[in-house]
Amino acid sequence: MSDVVEEAAPRAHARIVYLGPVSPHWEVYADWGERQVLDEFRARALARLVLLPRDDPQFRRNKERINRDAERELISIEWELGLPGENQG
Repeated sequence: MSDVVEEAAPRAHARIVYLGPVSPHWEVYADWGERQVLDEFRARALARLVLLPRDDPQFRRNKERINRDAERELISIEWELGLPGENQG
């Protein structure tokens, strides 16, 4: 018997964008997928990011939590942190 984990296709996609140092710092854009799933994910993600700039030490921990949440919900996500040299495509 094998422990092969089949990777399921994402059922939605969201972009999480850093808006800058002035609050609100973040926005979550739904690119495609079921609206209710994305609205619930957006609410959870923004709750973890509210008042948290990208340079805050807590940001890295919360980013990983958001990534795990998206993985559980089969939502592909893209982070746009506005860093120099970041791949924007």
